[in-house]
Amino acid sequence: MPLILEPQQLAGLLDREDLLLVDLSGPETYAHGHIPGAVHLPFQALMAGTPPAPGKLPSVERLTELFRSLGLRPQHHVVAFDDEGGGWAGRFLWTLEVIGHRHYSYLNGGTCAWLGENLPLSREATIPPPSDIDIEIDTAIPATAEEILQQLGDPQFSVWDARSPQEYCGEKVLALRGGHIPGAVNCEWTQLMDPKRHRRIRRDARQLLAQLGLTGEQKIVTHCQSHHRSGFTWLVGKSLGFDIRAYPGSWSEWGNLPETPVEK
Repeated sequence: MPLILEPQQLAGLLDREDLLLVDLSGPETYAHGHIPGAVHLPFQALMAGTPPAPGKLPSVERLTELFRSLGLRPQHHVVAFDDEGGGWAGRFLWTLEVIGHRHYSYLNGGTCAWLGENLPLSREATIPPPSDIDIEIDTAIPATAEEILQQLGDPQFSVWDARSPQEYCGEKVLALRGGHIPGAVNCEWTQLMDPKRHRRIRRDARQLLAQLGLTGEQKIVTHCQSHHRSGFTWLVGKSLGFDIRAYPGSWSEWGNLPETPVEK
């Protein structure tokens, strides 16, 4: 299956036994009506939740418990989606990448696009049989502050800041210090969504990013405040074939470290 899956494509695959649908929408959205067979996952389970950098990964023990409760098995192809345009779904797929499960897709536009196509819904909660999967965390996948510091100034390296322009400029401060990583390119995550196509990824995403200086010729690290919004920008970059990683510490870590460089 392709990384980016359209609603009509998914609708024809719902009877596949190797499919695991993971819905990261809000609980009200899920209860009101969801894709038949989808398992609901509260997004809080994806984050450590520990200050000052709550967006970092949970422990391997917590992740093992999470994926066992979802019923994840090695043969599953996972399709993730949400009701906000792809932040939490992207974060979840990035987490699958971290544990080495690379059979996955994103439902383009998520619940919004599914509803826009008038496809069937269910109000019956799906409770999967738990699995006994064992997982390991690939520590080479998440980018760290130390790695970013080492590459600052390299013309072949770019930081993609997915936060708002106000956060990027330091007008809105959500850590001890406001501003951005020196040289970072600001492209707010929602700029890559097409509201006229039910929040699908913009068809001209590659051209838009190239105008900002983000291309497939670079090594890119993306971040936001807690690696929620950058879950989507990581996903977009991956769908374009970019060499892209995500920094889960994000600004909540960088902006609270005493010696990391900051621009405004």
